[in-house]
Amino acid sequence: MEIRTLRYFLAVAREENMSHAAETLHVTQPTLSKALKSLEAELGKKLFTRKSFSIRLTEEGVLLRDRAEHLVDMADKIEKEFVSLDDITGGELYLGLAESCQIRFLASRIKDLKERYPNLHYHITSGDTEQVADKLNRGLLDFAVLAETPDDQKYNSIEFPIPDIWGLVMRADDPLAKKKAIRVSDLKGLPLFCSGQGWIHDISSWAGEDMKDLTLEGSFRLSYNASLFTKEGLGYLLTFDGLVNTSEESGLVFRPLKPTLTTKLYLVWNKYQVLTPIAERFISVMSR
Repeated sequence: MEIRTLRYFLAVAREENMSHAAETLHVTQPTLSKALKSLEAELGKKLFTRKSFSIRLTEEGVLLRDRAEHLVDMADKIEKEFVSLDDITGGELYLGLAESCQIRFLASRIKDLKERYPNLHYHITSGDTEQVADKLNRGLLDFAVLAETPDDQKYNSIEFPIPDIWGLVMRADDPLAKKKAIRVSDLKGLPLFCSGQGWIHDISSWAGEDMKDLTLEGSFRLSYNASLFTKEGLGYLLTFDGLVNTSEESGLVFRPLKPTLTTKLYLVWNKYQVLTPIAERFISVMSR
């Protein structure tokens, strides 16, 4: 199974049309059709359901698409890494970032690195800790930013200088907005929004035995989306300070939790991976 054939397959899956895919790939339609038939023969499975004007993936085709995307991404990453090995003015960095205002620290370090190495190119994937850690473990990323203490058996790490502060985001006209800080007793009986990871690890440790009296109305990977539900009055959002617009015109306010709950952020990379020159330089800049 060749990477080129997988690229052909992904283009057809994306375009859902053989002629459109051939145009984007700059190959003839017969060439593309022959490659896909060979792929189906090699796998012994039908990958597409062909109709008059469109093509749809079969269940086997959907499975291959998910696997092929990772394989092609990895192939692209390897190619770029080898091209950049002799580039003393730059290279490629692949980073997965958890949601946090402390990412500004990383951004400032990348700016410093970019000024010294103008041919630096960086590729950012955003997600929660579970998502970015999974991509790091599969080799699709060079580095990940995690909002939990990393496993020092698997990762090398650098701790960010400032932790994130947890609090409650609510409508400005809510009675709780009059409080300067929010205690666990204030949250009992309320419909709460939170990330799944934050609810299980951070909020549960903070609430202790009272956790059983708290109600998770809905879980969100992105605080912005949860803030829209909060603004509609559907619930209250537990999140880091600064992730949601709580300016006066937003109609929302942030109140810190009491006792204070913080989460540290870590830049991590796989312990035994071979780093490119630009990755080594990035670690040096982040360690300052």
